[in-house]
Amino acid sequence: MAQIKLNLDTDLLHELFSKDGKNKGISKLMETILNQVLELQAEDQLGAKPYERSENRTAYRNGYRDRQLKARIGSLTLSVPRFRSGEFSTSLFTRYQRSEQALVLSMMEMVINGVSTRNVTKVTEELCGTSFSKSTISLLCKRLDPAVKEFRNRPLNKHYPFVIVDALYTKSREEKRVRSVGVLIAIAVAEDGRREIIGFTVADSESESSWSKFFTSLKERGLKNVDYLISDNHTGLRKALAKQFQGSTWQRCQTHFSRNILDAANKKSQSELKSWLKALYNAKNITIARKIKDEIVSIFQGKAPKAMEVLESGFDDAMAIMDLPEKYRRRLRTSNSIERLNQEIRRRERVIRIFPNRKSVIRLLGALLIEQHEKWSSGKRYFDMEEYYDSIEEAKIEESRAS
Repeated sequence: MAQIKLNLDTDLLHELFSKDGKNKGISKLMETILNQVLELQAEDQLGAKPYERSENRTAYRNGYRDRQLKARIGSLTLSVPRFRSGEFSTSLFTRYQRSEQALVLSMMEMVINGVSTRNVTKVTEELCGTSFSKSTISLLCKRLDPAVKEFRNRPLNKHYPFVIVDALYTKSREEKRVRSVGVLIAIAVAEDGRREIIGFTVADSESESSWSKFFTSLKERGLKNVDYLISDNHTGLRKALAKQFQGSTWQRCQTHFSRNILDAANKKSQSELKSWLKALYNAKNITIARKIKDEIVSIFQGKAPKAMEVLESGFDDAMAIMDLPEKYRRRLRTSNSIERLNQEIRRRERVIRIFPNRKSVIRLLGALLIEQHEKWSSGKRYFDMEEYYDSIEEAKIEESRAS
């Protein structure tokens, strides 16, 4: 392309070097440069300068049309050439659109990472010379919806032997009132040993009905043959698991189990009892674990009878993980992995405090969960699953021999 011969009038030079009109002068300078770029592009496409007679001319001019271009230094008014036949083409606006898209994605990323919409407007005003209202940013963030929808509805074609579920609560405006809503989340370890976020939904509560509806949606997407389900002992959740995943083993979260036992014990006994529970969970096999449990009961039956009732009634569910090879037990005996995920959500959600509606809850938390899912998918494997599947085959062989 030909070199630009920049023509500056005295008024523009005055504005450019004037202290008071510095920003205005720079924007005018940019307008001048870009308009001359458009003019040269028009000459190249026409094969002739304005009013020039030339055998290379391919078309004639038909005036100009104004087009606004927002830049960091302000809004620019550009004169786009028009042709009588054919259409003037330029990559200038395409490049701008890419920059604009990058800006939009950056704004969405700020919101996802816990920056309030009010602060986003301040940042964009500083960087871009133009402000974006809170409502505008909210509308831009709706561009996340297709990605979140696709993520929530993707088919679950793998085998997921281990599934961990939990819920957290946040606040949303509904019918001019602020309500507490539950976010039900399920993560899983797939057959390749990687963790995945396999689903989430927003519900009124952790009722059996809410959990059942959530589990049904996971099964409709392909979830089946779950070997172990890990969760706390919430009544609605436990009942839904029993109905929706018959034949699967339920592992009661040992962290929550310990909390339930200690809450039922007197303060004097809690420290000693806590040490015993740690020894129980670290037992090499279920036989040793039962011996330790019986010893705990004999020591604390008189001092903490209610706590021992909790221990006796929940022991089998809390120690179900003992049927697995030892290398898998520590990470699957609690729901701590999903608790840490919840903490990360809390860290970013805390800035918003109250969501404007349920759709915004799904939008923001969905974006966060997609981000975490991608980290897990591309990161280090959570487990080497070879030993686990070998143990299943060995169990089948032993069962066939016994029969």
